[in-house]
Amino acid sequence: MRTSSMKRIFSTAVLPMGVGAALRLLFVLRFPAATGDTLIYEQLAENWLRHGVYGLIVAGKVTPVDMRLPGYSGYLAVVYWVSGHTAAAARIWVMLGQAAVDLGTAALAARMVGFLLPESRERNLFQTTAFWLACTCPFVANYAAVPLTEVFATFFTAATLCCFVLHLRRAESPDLRTGANPVPLRAGGEGFVILGGLCAGIGTLFRPETPLLLLAAGPALAFCYRRAGLTRRLILSLVAAGISCAAPLLPWTARNAVTLHEFQPLAPRYAELPGEVATRGFIAWEKTWLWRLRDVYLVSWKMNSEAIDISDIPASAFDTDDERERVTTLLDDYNDTTELTAEQDEQFAKLARERTARHPFRTYLAVPLARAATMWFAPRLELLPYSGKLLPVGERISDDPTDFAVTLGFSILNILYLALAAWGAVRLWRMDRAAQPGVLLLAGYVLLRTAFFTTVETPEPRYMLECFPALLALAAYAFSRKAQAP
Repeated sequence: MRTSSMKRIFSTAVLPMGVGAALRLLFVLRFPAATGDTLIYEQLAENWLRHGVYGLIVAGKVTPVDMRLPGYSGYLAVVYWVSGHTAAAARIWVMLGQAAVDLGTAALAARMVGFLLPESRERNLFQTTAFWLACTCPFVANYAAVPLTEVFATFFTAATLCCFVLHLRRAESPDLRTGANPVPLRAGGEGFVILGGLCAGIGTLFRPETPLLLLAAGPALAFCYRRAGLTRRLILSLVAAGISCAAPLLPWTARNAVTLHEFQPLAPRYAELPGEVATRGFIAWEKTWLWRLRDVYLVSWKMNSEAIDISDIPASAFDTDDERERVTTLLDDYNDTTELTAEQDEQFAKLARERTARHPFRTYLAVPLARAATMWFAPRLELLPYSGKLLPVGERISDDPTDFAVTLGFSILNILYLALAAWGAVRLWRMDRAAQPGVLLLAGYVLLRTAFFTTVETPEPRYMLECFPALLALAAYAFSRKAQAP
C-alpha cells in the first residue's frame, strides 16, 4: 500500500512542478543576475514603451536600431506596462514571468516524450521521468533569474520540436509508410508543420539562429518520406514550414526597410550600432586561437571599451616571437584610445590570414572542436557566485571547498545529462522504427546548433541551453525497463 501511494505521488505532475517552481524561485530570489545585454534590452524596451521608438540613446537622442531582435524587449515592455516599473525595479516581475515560462518548457519536454513513442506501455513512465528531469534541471532554470533571451528561446525551441516530432510520428503511420495512393495531405499532420514553423518564427524574434530548427527538420522529414511517392509531401512540408517561419518576421523586416532603409529580417551579425564598424579583422584573428570562456572576458568583451593586456592573451595566439611583437604593438596603439581603427583591424585580419594559411586544420577544426567542448562541458556556473574552476584540485579544495564542491557537482550533472541523452537516443532508436525520424530530428538539431556556434568567436555555454529540452526528452528513455516497445 505504501509503495503504491509513493508511486502515485511521484507519477503526478504536481510534485515535480512544485519542486521546479521552488528551484526557480531560489535562483530568482537568491541569485538574481544582470549582464551587459540586460541593460541593452531594458533600454530598448523603455524607449519603445515611452517614446514609441525601438532604439537606444546615441549621442543624446533616441536612435532606431536593429542590433537586437524585438521579441525579448517586447516582453519587457509588456511587464513594464503591467507592473508600472521599468529597468531594475521591474526585474523581479520579469524573472518571475520567466520562471513560469521555463516550467512550461519542462511540460513541453515531457509532451515531446509522449509524441516520440505514443504506443509504448511505458509512455507514462517516460513522460514523468522527462518532466522530473526538466523541472529539476538547474541549467535553464538558472537563466530565469537574469533578463536575457534564453528562457523564451528555449521555450519556443521546445514548442517547435514538439510540433515537428508529432508531425513525423503521424507521417510514420502505416498508410503513409507504404506510399499508398491517394493519401490526403492532412493524414501526415501538415498543420503541425505549419504550427512548428510559426513557433520557430516567433522564437526567431528572440534569438536569430532559431531557424536552424528548420534546417534540422529537413533531413528528418526526408528520412521519414524516403519511401516512393512521397516527394511531393516532403516539398510541401518544407515550403509550409519555411513560409510559416517567415511570417512573424515580416513586421520587423518592414520596419527595418522603412525606418533604417535596409533589408534586415534578423539582426546584424556583429550587433553593431548605426554608423559603427564591426571589428571583423580582430574577430577573424580571435577565431584562430580563442576557445576558452576566460579569454572571452579578458579579450573579446573588452574590445572598443577597455584596454587589453597582452599578458592576458594565451601563448597559443602566437606562432612566433615576431607575431607576438606585432600583436603587442597593435594593442599598445589600441590601448591609447580603446578604439580599434580600420588600419589596426586590417592588420589583425592579415595576422588571421597568415595563421590560417600556416595551420588551416587548427582554424577550421581544432579550435572549433575546442569551442564545442567549452560550450558543452563547462559547469554552467557563469551566473552563480562560484568560480567554475576545478584545477589544480588540491589548491581549489584548500582555498574554497564549497566552491569546489558546487563546481564539481554541476560538472558531473552536466555530463550525466549528456550521457543519459546519448543512451536514451540509442535505446529509442532500437525500440520503435516509427520513432527514428524523431530521434534523427532531435539529435540532428543538437549537432547542427553545436556546429553553428563553433563558428562564433565567443564560445558561451548558454548557447547550448536551447538543446536541453531535446536532451532531457531523450534522456528519459535511458530509464526504460525494456529494450523494445510492444
